[in-house]
Amino acid sequence: MNFASSAPPSPKSHPNLGLKDRNTFGFDATAQWAFEIDTAEQIPGIMQQIAEQKLPWRVLGGGSNVILPKVLPGATLLMNISGIKVDDAGEFTRITVGGGVNWHEFVAWTLENNFPGLENLALIPGTVGAAPIQNIGAYGLEVGEFIESVQAYDTKDQAFVTLNKDACCFAYRDSYFKQNPQRFIVTKVVFKTPKHWQARIHYADLAKQFESNPKPSAEEIFLAVCKIRTHKLPDPKVIGNAGSFFQNPIIPNEQYETLLHKYPGLISYPDRSGKRKLAAGWLIDQCGFKGQRMGHVGVYENQALVLVNHGEGTAQDILGLAKCIQEAVRKEFGVSLEIEPNIL
Repeated sequence: MNFASSAPPSPKSHPNLGLKDRNTFGFDATAQWAFEIDTAEQIPGIMQQIAEQKLPWRVLGGGSNVILPKVLPGATLLMNISGIKVDDAGEFTRITVGGGVNWHEFVAWTLENNFPGLENLALIPGTVGAAPIQNIGAYGLEVGEFIESVQAYDTKDQAFVTLNKDACCFAYRDSYFKQNPQRFIVTKVVFKTPKHWQARIHYADLAKQFESNPKPSAEEIFLAVCKIRTHKLPDPKVIGNAGSFFQNPIIPNEQYETLLHKYPGLISYPDRSGKRKLAAGWLIDQCGFKGQRMGHVGVYENQALVLVNHGEGTAQDILGLAKCIQEAVRKEFGVSLEIEPNIL
């Protein structure tokens, strides 16, 4: 393969690029070819070359929700598109954000500029472009609630498209983008934040924080979320992790009632589907995995939902641990746990 000679002068290309600092697990992975995508206009040309050479490919943002193998063959597109644009939209403020913008930095920016609404989603690692794919959520809020549309390159139709909120098919940790992997490359996300803001503190951890302050400001919620997450979740710069490793399973009410009878301490939440959402971390903890180590990987001591890399772990190691956890939870509770990060 002679990609260097055929690649256009832009985007910048890097052969055999180490990605240890581009994935929060800190896995020692290498991209056969990496391309820095700084503008949407660079995408059609590079995708044409990828198609012509029949190369495998993937997009990598902050690497906060991925499990990388030792070698990523073909092309890895590094999403670096930046920029924030603000427009008035009547009762709302419209904010258009580049897919490569750091998510937490964007949330902080909205508060600094008096555009509250996203504060519950503070300190979630990753980029803005990855947010709608997973429909990231935390503390009683999902990002899809604030998205007006998503701009992306459709690799199937080889054209730029704009998908409105309905077309995005947002659901719990799910979206049209996730349902159609390898089809869309998100370039920009358009948010709508309300001018008449209301605090969202009904989630248990936040409600406890504001027992004596029922009307906190958006900034106070932001700081509280950062405090809670910092206590529960390890800093990827200190110990490799991808945040919550498993999705909270959603089960029928009948199964929930049976489990509750057997396990009175079962932690769950009502789901909008009319079913019950179980706390995956509680299930894992009950199986004795919290704080346990398996070789170079393990389960975080403060939150059983988080798997960690103690320094020399690999994707194979973390997936082996995940399989052990899944089997134990299935055996004990009859519940299946779904891995949240994308396995590349």
